[in-house]
Amino acid sequence: MDGITTYNNFLALHKPQLVLSGVPEHFWPSVCKKITDQIFDAGLTFQLVQIDYEDTEKMPYDPLWSVIAIRDIECSDASHVYLIDHAWTFKANSIKSSLRNVPGLLERMCNLMQVSSETTEEQIEEVSKAVWKYAHTYAIGGDDFSIEERVPVWYVLDELGSGITHSDTPNFRAVPFIYVPEQLTYTLLFPVKDVEEGDMVTRNFVEGQFPDPLQREAMLIPWKHYEHFGEDFVQVEPSSKYFLEGHIVETLPELDLLKVREFNNSTKLKVYSEYRYINEHLTAPEFEIVDNENDADVLWYINHFKEFQDLSVQSPHKFVNQFPFEYVMTIKDLLAVIARRSSEKYCDKSNSLVTNPVWLPTTFNMKTELPKFVAYYMQRKKAGLDNHWICKPYNLARGLDTYISDNLDFLCRLPLTGPKIAQKYIDKPVLFERPDVGLVKFDIRYVILLTSVRPTEVYVYNNFFLRFANKPFSLDSFEDYEKHFTVMNYSGTAQLFKMLCADFKAEWSRQFANYDWADVEKSIFKMLSELFDAATLKGPPCGIGKSPQSKALYAADIMLSWREVGNEKVIQPILLEMNWMPDCRRACEYYPDFYNDIFSVMFLNKEVETCSKVM
Repeated sequence: MDGITTYNNFLALHKPQLVLSGVPEHFWPSVCKKITDQIFDAGLTFQLVQIDYEDTEKMPYDPLWSVIAIRDIECSDASHVYLIDHAWTFKANSIKSSLRNVPGLLERMCNLMQVSSETTEEQIEEVSKAVWKYAHTYAIGGDDFSIEERVPVWYVLDELGSGITHSDTPNFRAVPFIYVPEQLTYTLLFPVKDVEEGDMVTRNFVEGQFPDPLQREAMLIPWKHYEHFGEDFVQVEPSSKYFLEGHIVETLPELDLLKVREFNNSTKLKVYSEYRYINEHLTAPEFEIVDNENDADVLWYINHFKEFQDLSVQSPHKFVNQFPFEYVMTIKDLLAVIARRSSEKYCDKSNSLVTNPVWLPTTFNMKTELPKFVAYYMQRKKAGLDNHWICKPYNLARGLDTYISDNLDFLCRLPLTGPKIAQKYIDKPVLFERPDVGLVKFDIRYVILLTSVRPTEVYVYNNFFLRFANKPFSLDSFEDYEKHFTVMNYSGTAQLFKMLCADFKAEWSRQFANYDWADVEKSIFKMLSELFDAATLKGPPCGIGKSPQSKALYAADIMLSWREVGNEKVIQPILLEMNWMPDCRRACEYYPDFYNDIFSVMFLNKEVETCSKVM
């Protein structure tokens, strides 16, 4: 194959990646040649040197290594693009297992990071802490890849690449590059300024534009002194623009066209559903499943519905299973914003820095509130309080791309991997004794029915659902999924422990004789009432919209935590998240009349024993 054909084939596969990464076009032919011929010639242009701090004390932010140019470099010279190997590629929750199991990796990382601990476990611990000063990240995009495959990957460059230090005014850029034919990842190193022999090679570890300069400064905490640890961490509600950012525009119904529709007993309510379990389990005589949307009185979609205005004009007699702007409650960062409306006072600094409402874990948006998070983290640290945080994406479930850590360097790197929130990890959970395992974490899922907004009416399906961890809880080994997470449905190897609601209540009365479950549930219902009150307090886009045609079903995931009130130890429900379009397969298996009861409440205004009105 001639050079031109090789280059054209290379561009066909890699041009979008090169453009997106900002690699200047005059370097592309050299990138092609060096990758296809496996030319690693950085050693002819750069020298790695270890910095000697013998005469001066090494400060925490001082680098161990430096890379020096050993020849003049003109950034217009197309040959000056270099392949840098990746010494270690890993997922953030597999660091320790990689260090234990990959031959030679721990020794190499100890040399690179100058870790001198004696025992293997001490070395693993030290490398696990230090790695965030060396690790960089990329994620694979595209619809051809599963959600799991698109979870961000971290990597440590080889010794030369890891020796390059940070600068706010760098002379080089380094970008990850996936060579598609072999699915191999390299880093491309190329100059952005002319460099003279003897100059230090630098790069910007946090590229991009930031409206708040403190956001960038906080992201540089692993490498630079940060002066703003004492800043105010109090959060204020963002503008309406924040609620709209990144969302497809929704229309609102023409309320004047809508009247409350009454159904008589002789008329069957026709239901068009895209959800198989409704079609299989909605058997009550008042309802009839139909295959055509035009024939239906109830439209039950499994994808987001946005055209509420058209529905109100063209089909004012139909119901739909969604409310306008309900995402303010089902997307994690917005849920925290609206939940904080339920309390007048944000924080009691004299009482262990507890933020309000107490049923919401202290939550920060890592993309927009990282400086506030850092300030809060440092004040907790000064007060000697637990500082473990769970960081999760706004929109993913099943524990994907979710991490628990108290390492500030790591936490400050996470904004690079996409939009995330940091929530205070529940360090004193109420634990349930599993006879075969011990004291484990568990969470409770309640199915929630929203039947009206302004006035707001909310019902709860009384038969809740339980999920249990598979290993005894302790505040360590945070990479151990079966110790710290309860969702085992989607794991191919983890055992799923099942327990029905009634059996749990009986066992609860034995394990927690001094805490009546009825009182715990009362506090849960109060929490849900406060949440929906806050979610409907403001109109769209800052709150859920009024729509007489709308009825909706959600799922609230809740954990119980111990809290000190005076000298008394009380059980505090904690809201983890609100789920849109929850999977109700298990509900149908456990309770065959689940959808008969749900639909009777939602669409026939019936009272049923299995549902309680909470507001």
